[in-house]
Parts: sequence; structure tokens; C-alpha cells
Amino acid sequence: MPTAETPPDDKPTRWNLANIYPSLASPEFQADVARLGQDLAACEAFFDQGQVRRRELAPAESPITLADVLESALQRTSALVLLSSTLESFVYGVLTTDSYDVQAQRELSRLEALNTRMRTLLVRLQGWIGSLEARLTELIAGRELLARHGFFLRRAAEQSRYLMSEPLEELAAELCVDGPVAFGKLQGNLTSQIKVQLRRGDQEETLPITAVRNLCSDPDPAVREAAYHAELAGWRSAQTAVAACLNSVKGAAINLARRRGRDSVLAAALDANLIDRPTLDALLDTIREYFPAFRRYLRSKAQKLGREKLPWWDLFAPMGASQRRFTWSQARALIVEKFAQFTPELGEFAARAFDEHWIDGETRDGKRGGAFCMEVMRVEQSRILANFDGSFDGVSTLAHELGHAYHNFCQTGLDPLLRGAPMILAETASIFCETLITEAALATAGPDEQLAILETQLTGATQVCLDISSRFLFETALLERRAASELAPEELCELMLAAQRETYADAVDEATYHPFMWLWKPHYYAYQDNFYNFPYAFGHLFATGLYAIYRREGASFLPRYGELLRDTGQDYAAPLAARFGIDIRQPDFWRGSLRLVGAQITRYESLGSG
Repeated sequence: MPTAETPPDDKPTRWNLANIYPSLASPEFQADVARLGQDLAACEAFFDQGQVRRRELAPAESPITLADVLESALQRTSALVLLSSTLESFVYGVLTTDSYDVQAQRELSRLEALNTRMRTLLVRLQGWIGSLEARLTELIAGRELLARHGFFLRRAAEQSRYLMSEPLEELAAELCVDGPVAFGKLQGNLTSQIKVQLRRGDQEETLPITAVRNLCSDPDPAVREAAYHAELAGWRSAQTAVAACLNSVKGAAINLARRRGRDSVLAAALDANLIDRPTLDALLDTIREYFPAFRRYLRSKAQKLGREKLPWWDLFAPMGASQRRFTWSQARALIVEKFAQFTPELGEFAARAFDEHWIDGETRDGKRGGAFCMEVMRVEQSRILANFDGSFDGVSTLAHELGHAYHNFCQTGLDPLLRGAPMILAETASIFCETLITEAALATAGPDEQLAILETQLTGATQVCLDISSRFLFETALLERRAASELAPEELCELMLAAQRETYADAVDEATYHPFMWLWKPHYYAYQDNFYNFPYAFGHLFATGLYAIYRREGASFLPRYGELLRDTGQDYAAPLAARFGIDIRQPDFWRGSLRLVGAQITRYESLGSG
């Protein structure tokens, strides 16, 4: 494997964006922004000329004429998506690591105006494809480009029934830029710039709230508790402004779903995830069956920490040998080694991501909290944001985000409209890579280290099953109440506490529940991506089930796995799962995955306190 170029002090790297554009002010970036505007105008003119818009009657043009226009429309749209996504990734890369950057804020605003025009074109294209639905089979025959986009075309036709009229869709796209999109940005800026006072021992510090959140896994229980109270005080100071953001985002989602003829916001989320309600019910009902197992884990953790009940600030308390801290280069070495044991390609890919500085790992003022991976399509790379704290959990998070990047890598060369994945499948490779790290580490660990590793694994499983269930309950109640009126911050806190009560129950000290989870979780603030919670549970358990199949099948599993990751944007979830003999509409599959988690809980309970 390549050798890491370790900085002298071995600190986490900052990501390198230079091969995308030299800077926001560079001629290359500014020229591409101008070109996006020009290409949009050319595409708009082409759509007008070819009458690419929804029609009341099926188009009567000849098959050759329609197929020619459809091919050109797909090519032009793909080129726009490629250019727009590259520009947006670069600006987002600057802004998420420095929310104080005024030029980045301005450039993002420029791009949003251009992307509004592009969304209008996509609506026109979708509506036109809907008009062509009865003729798609005829048009696709003998056209390689159209055949390659067959799933995209049929799905666009199917979903076109949920479009408003073209003028209304255009108006909605324009208004949303200054409505829910702006409020989503405001939430991100507010929550990334909060600073709080934290007392550690005799010392008082002023820290970014993102850094304080990272202290939830500090080895010192007094620090964890102090950080929890400081964090709540910080969120409380912003609750009025952020509640306004959430009311705007969810209000827009409700109105758009209703105007588009959707049964509910949840129905739109299910369609976006390429699954149906029976699949979601099978997943969530099976998770509820296993609530007692997750609560057993939390009670066992409390007992190991010498507590009668687990306070919220100890949810991420390190256990066992997890006091061991990893330097950046040690994290790299562990991930590359374990990934390579799965397949050399994955190990080499991870080494490249570290060595070419695709990862921004340090915590600093103005940088967004949490972690994410974004694809940079034009250079066939990804960029990963993390807030690495040296813990095994931090290593696991890096492995998770590198899994997303590997998923993107598996789609190298695909047409832009065929890439990506519904949210439920977007977590497949990330959870799989996390599991690789955990299982490999467990295989050689002593009892004390096993406890630490299992703690990381079970913390993650509890978050994506128990906590995600609370978030689903919260969002369901929020949307129901928001349909009638706006909610005050206190009401939002009450809904969150009620959801936590139903899921965590008495396994966590109710007096320490976290009422502000709604405030800082960014997933609530994207009006087009509602219910961005159950996909994490789906992804975790789906990947866990796939890992069990890999353990049984070995090398024969690898080709199908690679094909699955490549095809996640080109089929519904059920037939993709059927390639592995999985029926996601039945509880049996989900029970099988949860039994694996249950076995880890039993193993965890058998270990000492470390």
C-alpha cells in the first residue's frame, strides 16, 4: 500500500479541493458558472423548440423524431447535472469548512438561482416523459442511450403524475430558494457558529459547540456531563431562530406534497427511496420487537459505569480499552489494512483517499459538525468531512464515510442521470465498511478491547435503530401538528421528549433526555428529503444482512456486491435485494439482521466493565 504522508504533528488533514477549482475567484470557476448559465439558456431554447413539456395528449410525432429529441434532451440534461453538481460540490466544500466565508455564501446563492432554472427544466422533462409513457417501449427499442436510461425514463413517467402544472412547479422552485432552502442554510450557519462556555476542572474555556459535542465520548465522566449541559445551553440560545427554520422547511414540504397530489409527506419519501409502505412497516415493526434488546444494552452499560440508570451524556461514554487514542496516521493504517483484507481494491482506494487529502478531518470554528461524503462527479472523486477526535468511534466514522466514497467509486463512468442511490441504499457500503473494521478488530481483541469495539458497534446500532425510531416518531408528530399551525420551540422540545420516552423508556434517565435533538440534526432541514431517518435503519440492517451473506459465501459474494453498488440508481430496492435472495417486505430478513445485533448485545453483557 502507499505510505501516508504524515504531517509533522500528525494532525488530521484538511481536504484539498484544488483539482476541482483553484479557488472561488479563479477564472476556471467563474467561467464554469457563466457556462452553466449559457448551457441552461441553450437547453431551455431546445426544450421550447422540441416542445419538451407535459402535454394533455400523447405526442403524435414519428418515433424517430421523438427518440431523437429524447436522446438529445437526456444528453443535455446530463451535461447540466455534471457541471452544476461539480460547481455546487466545490462551493459546499468551501462553505461547510468555513461558514464565515462571505464569498462562498454569495456563490452558493448564485448557484441556487441557476439550479432553480435547472429544476424547472427537469420538471419539464419529467412531465414530457410522462406524456410519452405509452410510447416508451417503442422509442427505447434500438436506441442504446435510451435503453441504458430505461429505468430512469419509466420512473420519470410514473412520478410525473405528482407534478403540479409547469407554471406552479416553476414558481415553487423559485420561492423555495428564498423559503425552505434559505432557512435550511440559516440552520446550518447558526448551529456551526455557536460558541459556549465549558468548565473543565478549574479552567473555563470558550469552544465551538461542534467541539463540545465531540466531548460526549471523552473518557472523563465529569467532562461529558459538563459538555452536555454546555451544549444544551448553547442550543437553547438559538431555539427561537432555529424553530422558525424548522417550521418553514416542514410547512413547505406539507404544502408541496398536498399540491402535488401526494397522500402525505411520508408517501413522497417512500417513493424517493424506491420502497413501499409494507417494506417500511416490516422494518419498523421488527425494530420495535427488538427495543427490549437495545434497552438491555443500555442498562448493561449503566451497570458497567456504576450507575443505576444511564444519563444521556453517557450514551457515547467510552468503555474498555477505548481510552486508546488514534493518531491520524494510525487511523489510516488500520482502515487501509482491514479494507484490504476484504478486497485489495478497497484498501487501495482508502489509501488514495487519505494520501490525496480527500478528507477534512480536523475540528475548527466555522466548520459544520458531524460527518458526510459528497461526490465530485467530474473528477470521479469524493470529499469526506469528519470531525476526527482520535477515538475508535472516530475511526469507525471515517470507515463509514469512506464506504460512501467507495460506493461513488463503483459508479465511475456511469451517465450522471444513472448515478446515486435512494437514501435507504446509500448507507449500504458505509455500514458494510464499518462492519469490516469492527469484525476484523474483534477477531484479534482481548476482552477489554472487545468491550471497546462492541461499544462502538452497539452505540451505532442503537443510534440507527432506537434513536432513529424516536426521530421517525418525532417527525411524524411534527408534520401532523405543523399541518395545523406553527410550533413553538417548547412544543418541539415536548415532541422530541415524547419520542425519546417511547423508545428509550427507562433505560436512560428521563431527566436527562435531549430535548434539542430537533435543533442540530441537519436532516430535518432539507425540505425535499423528509424522513431522512428510517433510511439509516434500513441501511444498517440491510448491510448487516449482506455482511452475513458475505461471511457465508466468501469470494463469490464480491462480484454481486460490486454490481449492487453500481446499480443502486437503476432499479427499485426490492429487485436489487432479490439478487441476494432477500425479501425486504417480510420481517424475517430484518429479524435475521437484528439477531446478529442481539448476539453482540449478549456478548457485550458477558464482558466486565473494562
